[in-house]
Amino acid sequence: MTAGDLLEVARAAAIAARDLLRTARPEHVRSKANPRDLVTEWDVRSEQAIRAVLDERAPGIPVLGEEGGGDATSRGGMRWLVDPIDGTVNFAHGLPLWCVSIALEDAGRPVVGVVVAPALDWWFEASLGGGARDGTGAPLRVSATQELSHALLATGFPYDRATNPHNNFAAWEHLKRAATVRRLGAAALDLCLVAKGGLDGYWEDRLHAWDLAAGALIVAEAGGCVTDTRGGRFDAHSGEAVATNGAIHEALVRELGKVSR
Repeated sequence: MTAGDLLEVARAAAIAARDLLRTARPEHVRSKANPRDLVTEWDVRSEQAIRAVLDERAPGIPVLGEEGGGDATSRGGMRWLVDPIDGTVNFAHGLPLWCVSIALEDAGRPVVGVVVAPALDWWFEASLGGGARDGTGAPLRVSATQELSHALLATGFPYDRATNPHNNFAAWEHLKRAATVRRLGAAALDLCLVAKGGLDGYWEDRLHAWDLAAGALIVAEAGGCVTDTRGGRFDAHSGEAVATNGAIHEALVRELGKVSR
């Protein structure tokens, strides 16, 4: 299958999840290992709908999903990375800042990505070398902000932040002095907002590949820059990312280097 074919498969899977979730209201909310890490019946149903489309239209490509699992160790060949609802806490409380994220990686590198926010009617997609687009087909472009002091940033915090010192609090306090910072609660959506220019930058770590892969590709194809938190090569499986419009990237990485996260 060509890259265009695979993007079309991801689109179809995202549409299936979007249509399922657009009017969904959670009735059964439970905690995972941490009481702040929620899952609903719709997380499971969304992933089932996505997997059904992927299995039918791209048979033989394995899937690693947040709810259904999969082979988390293999890094060779192609694999789908699926977050059926990124921002489940928001979803469970009726806050519309949540999304579905589907990426295809090849040898560990994202090559296709689709992110859809059903409650907001937002759509973002990209293919490696093919650019990034919104739901109308219009190109996505990162912002033109040149100075970190003028930037609007976003980040997030791990679920065990109350007990684990590696909690991003110091970086949050430090960056509030250098820029304006928000916490939205959905990593894939944060990345896509960098791609469309609504945010100038984003950083976070202690995430999963399914949180990062699609959004990172969309940022890069929209003209932005994505690295690890030290400015090195981005790897979704490391669980960390700094994504910016490019112009403020070095400054943001430099400021992050001044604090422990």
